[in-house]
Amino acid sequence: MSPALAKLSALLPDLAPWRASRDFRLLWVQGLVTYFSSAMAMIALPLQIKELTGSPLAVGAMGAVELVPLVVFGLYGGALADAVDRRKVILATEAGLGLLAAILLVNAVLPEPVLWPLYVVAAGVSALAGLQRPALDSLLARIVSHEHQTAAAALNSLRWQMGSIAGPALAGLVVAYAGHAPAYGVTIVGFAASVLLCRRLSPAPPAHDAEKPSLRGIAEGARYAWSRPVLLGTYAIDLAAMFFAFPNTIFPFLADELDADWSLGLMYAAGSVGSLVLGLTSGWTSKVRRHGLLVVAGAAGWGLAIAAAGWFGNIWMVLLCLAFAGAGDMLSGLGRATIWNQTIPEELRGRLAGIEVLSYSVGPQLGQVRAGAMAGWTGTRSAVWTGGVACVASVGLLCLALPRLLTYDSETDEDSLRRKAQQEAAQAEAARQEAAGTV
Repeated sequence: MSPALAKLSALLPDLAPWRASRDFRLLWVQGLVTYFSSAMAMIALPLQIKELTGSPLAVGAMGAVELVPLVVFGLYGGALADAVDRRKVILATEAGLGLLAAILLVNAVLPEPVLWPLYVVAAGVSALAGLQRPALDSLLARIVSHEHQTAAAALNSLRWQMGSIAGPALAGLVVAYAGHAPAYGVTIVGFAASVLLCRRLSPAPPAHDAEKPSLRGIAEGARYAWSRPVLLGTYAIDLAAMFFAFPNTIFPFLADELDADWSLGLMYAAGSVGSLVLGLTSGWTSKVRRHGLLVVAGAAGWGLAIAAAGWFGNIWMVLLCLAFAGAGDMLSGLGRATIWNQTIPEELRGRLAGIEVLSYSVGPQLGQVRAGAMAGWTGTRSAVWTGGVACVASVGLLCLALPRLLTYDSETDEDSLRRKAQQEAAQAEAARQEAAGTV
């Protein structure tokens, strides 16, 4: 292989997790189907609220409605993931999400659709997502080896971007030309396919001495997270970045202000395009050891790009900035996911995954409220660029407060080495039991 081809090959995504794990392959395909179909509803729902109310605050209120269920069920879902078969949790919540999409479809085909069911369904989706995500995230730490965690995170992000690019772009066209009902119909079909794929996953039972979900168990996970400055840094930076610089909920109003209604689907998809480009060239990230630097650099880049998107008045420059923001967000996400999966003990993985759900989900929900309120008060574009500036400033302050995040090294960090030894011991025990069963 020529040196030029070797360099190009090094940039391509690392496929080691895909080759090594059947369950990872199933989850990857299932996630692609779910992300694609969910993106249709993600665009149709705020657009329907906008059409029914004409108010940016009403659209932003969707984030407030989703917040409490996400917090409560995210924490409980983490404890549940440590106490029951994670496969069963994933199956039940996927089926529930499909039923909620059916409610949206029924409401959309009414002669006069009603507003309140949209908020009820948004809250229900938030609750089920809070239950599901800890099971999904903690399962990844079990089925992918320690050294392949960054590669697995990159492949999962790549999958998400593929679905979220095609989903919003197609949803914008479907809603514009066919209405909301077809978009919700696609969502239902996607969840049905996802349930069939999840049924093929291997069982993922808890440890034999696992406790039932309880407030004491949740508190134990929270104490562990609080005692680890590196983990605190990942949570705090992501919360700050999303709270200050997540303007997606006011994209419909930004498109109006720029006289580019046709660009709405592209606005929602632009960030995913940037993430996709980074994902397709993510091979180098498998060799990175300082994952805290990825978190900081990605979050700061996200904030700068969002600030620029609010400043420019040209729609193509706005779309380009949103693409750069998506690349920064993915870079930060790779660092966070790797640190989480390489350092957290298996017996606490579900509960910490519940806290992670809050760190990367509560921020966007609060960010929707902030963006909607600021847009109504100061105008749409100023709500976008001031949020980006505040994001960059908060990342800098958090780095000063939690310097160990910047010095994290996966090959010397005690928690990373301990988790690696734990996983290798579990794999050796599984191999021993398999060999004994074949004798």
